[in-house]
Parts: sequence; C-alpha cells; structure tokens
Amino acid sequence: MSETTVQNMKPPQVWEFLQSHPNGVIIDVRTTCEHLFVGRPIGAILVPWKDGLPMQPNVHFVDQVKEHVPDPATPVFLLCRSGHRSLEAGKVLAEVGYQTVVNIEEGFEGPLDENKHRGTLGGWRFHGLPWEQN
Repeated sequence: MSETTVQNMKPPQVWEFLQSHPNGVIIDVRTTCEHLFVGRPIGAILVPWKDGLPMQPNVHFVDQVKEHVPDPATPVFLLCRSGHRSLEAGKVLAEVGYQTVVNIEEGFEGPLDENKHRGTLGGWRFHGLPWEQN
C-alpha cells in the first residue's frame, strides 16, 4: 500500500501547475454524459468513476487510468462536478501507487449556491479556465 495521499488544489492552482508541468494529466471521473454535454477542461481524459443510469461503479477504473497514465510518477489531477467523486477516485489511485494524485476542489461546476445552482461559486468554468463541450 502506498504512503501517497491525495492533495487538494483549486482549479486556478491546477491550471498554473500544468503550465509548468505539461506531463500532468487531468482525468475526468464524471459520467460520459457530463463529460460530453456539460463540458470539460481541454485535454481532459474521460475515465468515469461511476456511469450510467442508475450510476454504477466502474469496476475497470484503475485499469483504464493505467491505460492512459502508465507511469505512476505522472501527476494525475482528478475532476468531477464538485470535487467529491474525484476525491474518492484519488484515494484508490494513491493506494495503487500513483505518486502525485490531486483532487481538483470545486470540480468543473462548483458547489450549489443558495438557489441550488452550480457555476456561481466556483469550479473550472467559474474561474474562466479553458474548456470545451460537444
């Protein structure tokens, strides 16, 4: 078992880190629909932590991440909607030996505001970082 812990960084910190460490990889752990239709950071790789309706755990998650990121020394940044699923996924990657595992706090859409809307208090898009959608 690895001694690696999951770090937390806000989206602007992640973007800044990636500018000076281009070998870092963003893994989007959201569902396929979220990734395609809500949007994603440019270059993010989709590996759902859970997917489908109802959402089911992706039993191949670790193997799929290893296909995209075979070197456990590569910095891995995990993104979900608000930072909760990505934290769960990060703990698993740290356990299997990934050395730099970062949960992107606030996720892509950020927390709910007082009107139960996302995107007004934080998240990748809220901070104006590069993203795309289908």
